[in-house]
Amino acid sequence: MVLNKDTAKKTAELLLQINAIKLKPENPFTWASGWKSPIYCDNRILLSYPTIRNYIREQIAKQVEAIYGKPDVIAGVATGAIGIGMLVAEYLGLPFIYVRPEPKSHGRQNQIEGQLEENQTVVVIEDLISTGKSSLNAVDALKKGGANVKGMIAIFTYGFDVATENFENAAVKLNTLSDYNHLIEQASDTSYIKEEQLNTLLAWKSNPAIWKP
Repeated sequence: MVLNKDTAKKTAELLLQINAIKLKPENPFTWASGWKSPIYCDNRILLSYPTIRNYIREQIAKQVEAIYGKPDVIAGVATGAIGIGMLVAEYLGLPFIYVRPEPKSHGRQNQIEGQLEENQTVVVIEDLISTGKSSLNAVDALKKGGANVKGMIAIFTYGFDVATENFENAAVKLNTLSDYNHLIEQASDTSYIKEEQLNTLLAWKSNPAIWKP
């Protein structure tokens, strides 16, 4: 769910500006899942741009407070959201932890890195939502660690139906700064893409698992 249309379009504009989101309808990317995609998103790039990362940090922090008030802890999902999650925690003056995809195979075998106390309230920060599987894996690890997870805020979501279903089934609230629909709207309004490219991007979104260029 996107809270603010202006924020959604501004976020999309900034991510396009620094090529954190790349649109290549005529030369698609191949995701790890094997899906062919005309879009690729790597929000970690924004960490290299101080003005943009500060904008994203502040927008996420404002949404954390608006939706949940101040939690006890901010958690980032490794590895993509460690940087931005820590910036949000710093902005809010809160402790920060991060969650690995799985426990380490050595040492203390931690999956959660940092100090988490029983029943502490946690808001999870994520950089990107595709199916939501890895994000919800982090939430599950936090709950098993004794956290009271209030919800998640991400920078961007592709808006797949499977992600919506996964979050609903897990009873986890998700908000994002921007999403695929606002991205395409922004790219079209600013002539970042041509009409035929727009049609390709819309066709992919309707059924990405079987789409072919």
